[in-house]
Amino acid sequence: MKADAFTAVTDVADAQRNAQLLFRMENVPFCRWHTKARIVMGSATFFDAFDALSLAFVLPVLVGLWHLTQAEVGLLIAAGYAGQVIGALFFGWLAERIGRVPSISMTVGLMSVMSIACAFAGNFHMLFALRFLQGIGVGGEVPIAATYINELSQAKGRGRFFILYELIFPLGLLAAAQVGSFVVPTFGWHYMFLVGGIPGMVILLFLLKLPESPRWLVSKGRYESAGRVIDGLEASTTRRTLDVQRDHVEIEKRMKALVDVQAAGTKRKGSWRELFSPIFRKRTFVVWVLWGASYFVANGINNWLPTLYKTVYHLPLQQALRMASITNVLSTCAVLVCALLVDRIGRRRWAGACFFVSCALLTLLTVLGADNVWTVAILASSAYAVMGTTTVLLYLYTPEIYPTRMRAIGTGLATSWLRLASAAAPILTGMVLSAHGIGWVFLMFAASAAVGLITSRFMIETSNRALEEISS
Repeated sequence: MKADAFTAVTDVADAQRNAQLLFRMENVPFCRWHTKARIVMGSATFFDAFDALSLAFVLPVLVGLWHLTQAEVGLLIAAGYAGQVIGALFFGWLAERIGRVPSISMTVGLMSVMSIACAFAGNFHMLFALRFLQGIGVGGEVPIAATYINELSQAKGRGRFFILYELIFPLGLLAAAQVGSFVVPTFGWHYMFLVGGIPGMVILLFLLKLPESPRWLVSKGRYESAGRVIDGLEASTTRRTLDVQRDHVEIEKRMKALVDVQAAGTKRKGSWRELFSPIFRKRTFVVWVLWGASYFVANGINNWLPTLYKTVYHLPLQQALRMASITNVLSTCAVLVCALLVDRIGRRRWAGACFFVSCALLTLLTVLGADNVWTVAILASSAYAVMGTTTVLLYLYTPEIYPTRMRAIGTGLATSWLRLASAAAPILTGMVLSAHGIGWVFLMFAASAAVGLITSRFMIETSNRALEEISS
C-alpha cells in the first residue's frame, strides 16, 4: 500500500512538472528561435523533395540512353518509394527511442550520400538499387521533421507556422523542376543527382546543432534537458502569450488541464499496438487512406508528366521538362494560400474541398479525352496543385492526432502508405497507359481522389488546439 501511495504521489509530481514545462513552451509566441529551427529543418526537407523528384527529370534522357520500357520506367520510380516505406517505419521507430534530431541527421546523411552515388550509376539495375537505398533516407526524413516542427509549435497559429515550413517541400519540387529543365539538357543527367546530394552534406552539420524536441525530452522524463531547451526559447524573446499578473485565471485553467492530461499519460510508453486502440483506431485508418489516396494522385501525376509529354505528346526534351515545371509552380502558389487560410478554414474542410476539386478536374480531363497537350497541362497541373496542398496538410494533421509517446511512430507508419501509393501509382500508370491509353490513366487518378473525398468526412478538427488536448 505504501509503495502504491508513493508511486501515485510521484506520478502526480511528474505530471505537474511536465505540465509546467509544456505551459512555459506554449506561452512563448512564435519568434526567431522557432524560425531558426524551421529554416534548418526546412533546408533538409527542401533537398528531400529535390531528391524525390530528381529522377523524373532524368528519365526522359535515360529512356533513350538505356532503351527503357514503360514498365522499367515505372519500376525505377517505384524503387525510391519502396525504400521510403522502410525508412518511414524504421526511422519513425528510432526517433521515439533516441530522439528526433539524431534520427533525422542519419536520414539526411543517407539520402545525400546515395544521391551522389546515383550520379555514377551505369545501368538500370545499379540505379534501381541506389534509388532504393536513397529512398530509405528520404522516407525517414519528412515524417520525423514534421513531428519535430509540430512539437516545437504552440496551439494558436500552428497550422500557418507549420505549412509555411512545409512550403519548402513544394519549393524543393519546384527547384528540381527548374534545375532539371536546365541542367539535364545542358550538362547531362549525372549532374542532377550531384546538385541534390552535395548540399545535403552541408545541411547535416547545421542539423546536428539543433536542440532536441522539448516535448520528446519531457515524455522521456529528461526534465533538466527539456528545461535547458525551454530556457533558451524563453531567453530568445521577452514576449509571452499570457501575462502572469493579468491572466492568472486563464493560466490556472490551462495548467490544470495540462496536469490532468499529463497525469493520464504518466508512465505510458508508445507502441505500434496503441495505434489500433479504441481511442486511436479510427484516426489511424482515416489518415492511412488519406495518405494513400492523395499521394497516389500527386506523385503519380508529378513523376509521370515529364515522360508523358515526351513519349505520348512527342514534345522536344527541353520543352517537355519546362512544361512539367509548370505543375510545381502552381503547387507552390497553392500551398502558400493553404498556409494563410488553413487555421481559419480548418483541416477537415480544406482537405475535403481539395479532394473534390481535384476529382472534378481529373474527371473533366478524362471526359475531354486528354488528346490535347495544353488541356493536359492545365487540368492535370491544376489537379496536382490542389492535391499538393492536401499532401502538405497531412504532414501537419497526422502528428497532431497522436500523443508525443507515439507521434513519430504514428506519423512514420501513416507516411508509409504514401510511399506504397507512390510506388504503385507509376507502375499502374505504365500498365494502364500501355493497355488502355492516356484517358484511363486520369480516370484512375480521379477515382483515387474520390476515395479521399469520402474518407475526409471522418477527420477530426485540430485547428488551434494544443497537441496534448487533441491526443487526450
